Amino acid sequence: MTESEEILRIASKGDGVTASGRFAWGAAPGDKLRIDDTLEWGPHHVEPPCRHFGSCGGCQLQQLDEESLTAFVEGRVANASASQELGAEVLAPPHLSPPHSRRRASLRAESSGGRVVIGFREAKSHRLVELEECPVLVPEIVALLGPLRKLLITMGKAAPVKKGRHGKPAPGKVQARMAADIEMTLVDQGIDLGVKGLTAEGLAATEAMLDFAREHKLARLTMDGGYGFETVWEPVPVTVTLGGVKVPFPPGTFLQATLDGEEALVGAAREWLAGAPTVADLFSGLGTFAFALAGPETKVLAAEAARDVHFACKAGADRAQLPVFSVHRDLFRNPLQPDELSRFAAVVLDPPRAGAREQVECIADSTVSRVVYVSCNPSSWSRDAARLVEAGFRLVELRPVGQFRWSTHVELASYFVRD
Repeated sequence: MTESEEILRIASKGDGVTASGRFAWGAAPGDKLRIDDTLEWGPHHVEPPCRHFGSCGGCQLQQLDEESLTAFVEGRVANASASQELGAEVLAPPHLSPPHSRRRASLRAESSGGRVVIGFREAKSHRLVELEECPVLVPEIVALLGPLRKLLITMGKAAPVKKGRHGKPAPGKVQARMAADIEMTLVDQGIDLGVKGLTAEGLAATEAMLDFAREHKLARLTMDGGYGFETVWEPVPVTVTLGGVKVPFPPGTFLQATLDGEEALVGAAREWLAGAPTVADLFSGLGTFAFALAGPETKVLAAEAARDVHFACKAGADRAQLPVFSVHRDLFRNPLQPDELSRFAAVVLDPPRAGAREQVECIADSTVSRVVYVSCNPSSWSRDAARLVEAGFRLVELRPVGQFRWSTHVELASYFVRD
């Protein structure tokens, strides 16, 4: 073996790869991997912007410069299309969301002995990394982390203590261990904070939560002790703006990770489906695409399985008086059938990571002529896209979108036309 080998590319899970097949975590294209597995940095290797990189499992690619990060996002999508012979010539330049733009986060909080840690887990570990900074999240979320730790300590002190024998507090166990899931989303009114796995025990804990919500001007504070979300604080109804429409936002609802990424995906759908008189928006969620596409000349059917999300979309459409017709329907168990789909000029679908195999089969058997497929998983998209091509569709354009900056998670928007 030579003294060192050049890193040629970054694999799908973020490891650098040499020509001989050696892998190195934290490498960049152009780095040299020495025989002792240490790295000599090359021209595309930069200093990671976050002190937690390498321990926090949230990011895998902070060592890449902008050029190689863009190439990674493009390559993930290009490989998915190439695997099904869908044509690389249709690939558009990637769109990457900037730093400090991610507006939602799912964190873990744990405490023991009076100390609270809030953060992401280490890669391939259950250990939590205490988050002191984050160049990915919007500043409003990061600013809440310190105060939130103090709030959870207060609540932990109010929680029941562990008892020893004879019903007395066990030695050294004056505070119960706490574990909770933290959901934070930037909405129209500020931060929507959800705490799952924890309840307020006693008047002191309840007052501490209310004081926290007032002081930090939360849009909403919800708690879920195992029986569903209960609203503790919500001075005005919480909404998110989609396509210029204020839509009610149920706790824990899916929202595109960044506003920037949402605009890129929505902009593609608007461009591709301009002039379509009728559109079926499948797996519609709150109506991210439905409200952007609906207008005087375009009617949209929005089909969604989650009941609360369906009602939120319906309320937003009613309030805005837009031609968006919301339908409560599980498209995995009961996809729109070919005869139903054939009534529409176009379809837009944004399914979960598993893709939409059953629904795509129905689209293939319909007479729909235009399809916009948005995906958060290039692998499942590749399978579904191959079925559309087999049915006579042509892939016109494919746009990679890197909403999750510095992670290996890649999204895409694609446009199919039936010739």
